[in-house]
Amino acid sequence: MAEPKTKISRVDPVWDQITEDAHQAVRDEPIMGGLIHACILHHKTLDRALSYRFAAKLSSNEMSMVILREIADEAYASAPELVESARADLVAIYERDPACHRLLQPVLFFKGFQAVQAYRVGHWLWQQGRYDLAYFVQMRVSELFSVDIHPAAVVGKGIMIDHAHSIVIGETARVGDNVSLLHGVTLGGTGKEDGDRHPKIENGVLIGAGAKVLGNITVGHCSRVASGSVVLTDVPPCKTVAGVPAKIVGEAGCDQPSVKMDQMFAGK
Repeated sequence: MAEPKTKISRVDPVWDQITEDAHQAVRDEPIMGGLIHACILHHKTLDRALSYRFAAKLSSNEMSMVILREIADEAYASAPELVESARADLVAIYERDPACHRLLQPVLFFKGFQAVQAYRVGHWLWQQGRYDLAYFVQMRVSELFSVDIHPAAVVGKGIMIDHAHSIVIGETARVGDNVSLLHGVTLGGTGKEDGDRHPKIENGVLIGAGAKVLGNITVGHCSRVASGSVVLTDVPPCKTVAGVPAKIVGEAGCDQPSVKMDQMFAGK
């Protein structure tokens, strides 16, 4: 009789690093052990940890943690791409945010990461036609994190929302991959019109703090929107726009503005 094969564990270097960070954090600060075990070390995979964190943060007297955990577990089991997007988001934050020193930090402490992962579950619910539950998730994310992303909006992977205060992303907005948004960014409409009325942000875009991008317009790939700008017209790829209303003030300055996070402009 043939000897049974040893089961080979799935390789997940991001999760391995998070658990290593968690063990070190407990050694450094034992009083955090209960939280870290509940959120990280009690779980065998990233999706289980994300599911727990989603339920723990969004639960209230209106919706129990048990029910929310079941919803998140169903979402991650049905849509593995949610976990792949979370991995990409974690790496994006670690690489772009100088305040992020460990992969553990976003999972436990960064409301931008937590808000985006909760939105992803809400978006999955929206795609399933479970609209009221998706709206509930949107409401709780807005209440908890000051991040208001409509569950119908489409958001890519590798997203960093730094500080994540007062972020608004409207119903028909589309955000590409590897986009960085700073606090106070609005991707909104321009009035009461119905239909496709929100911005389309292409891959690799950097949008500075307080910028407002309004209407059914496109911000081309690898462009930069300066802090405090109001963008009302299309932005070509690989350009920098600034002002109220925003105008082209130069080139983007590098191949990947959202990764380099350089918000300075050397004028003529």
